[in-house]
Amino acid sequence: MSQLFHHGANAIARFTIFGAVFVVAFLGWVGFELNSSAWVTRIAGQRQQPVPFSHEHHVGGLGLDCRYCHTTVETSSFANIPPTKTCMNCHSQIWLTSATLEPVRASFRTGTSIQWTRVHDLPDFVYFNHSIHIDKGIGCESCHGRIDLMPLTRQVNTLEMSWCLDCHRAPEKYVRPREFVTTMGYHPAGDQVEIGLRLVKQYGIQDARTLTSCNTCHR
Repeated sequence: MSQLFHHGANAIARFTIFGAVFVVAFLGWVGFELNSSAWVTRIAGQRQQPVPFSHEHHVGGLGLDCRYCHTTVETSSFANIPPTKTCMNCHSQIWLTSATLEPVRASFRTGTSIQWTRVHDLPDFVYFNHSIHIDKGIGCESCHGRIDLMPLTRQVNTLEMSWCLDCHRAPEKYVRPREFVTTMGYHPAGDQVEIGLRLVKQYGIQDARTLTSCNTCHR
């Protein structure tokens, strides 16, 4: 029986197989990079808001503590968005005729909440408790970045699971004394790891095996 394929077909077959492997590997790499890109994770992108609230002005300039507006952050899993009344504590006295603040005044008059655009939005299958992290000495800055330098709030961390696990595997690198949880630009008074190891024990932070268990964050 005569040969059906030319002997060069073997080389073509080998080239095709190896080429397919490299193409699949390349596509996998592209998918991984795309999934971690700023376009997907939404890092640095500023969100349009009904009112251009500036943390740079209120926190960095006026020195307001995070807890003045986010009153439940120490006691609840959810860091509340302040009611309009909190804004009007000041703005019933200043900027009374500002067109920029008309949505705030309208909200106060009508009792209708301002529809803010959420910046840090975790998936529904992730359980995150603000009060636990505050109680264990994790600063606002660790997750939200230098909010006091942001004219408009933006996301500075990926919020991906790998980012969370970096802290859960080695909390001593991030934990700080509780009195400094809202401090922006915090610098430890000594070696961070040495201080962190002491605070991990003092605050009763769980071991890495427990902190990286699936049901710690997925319930």
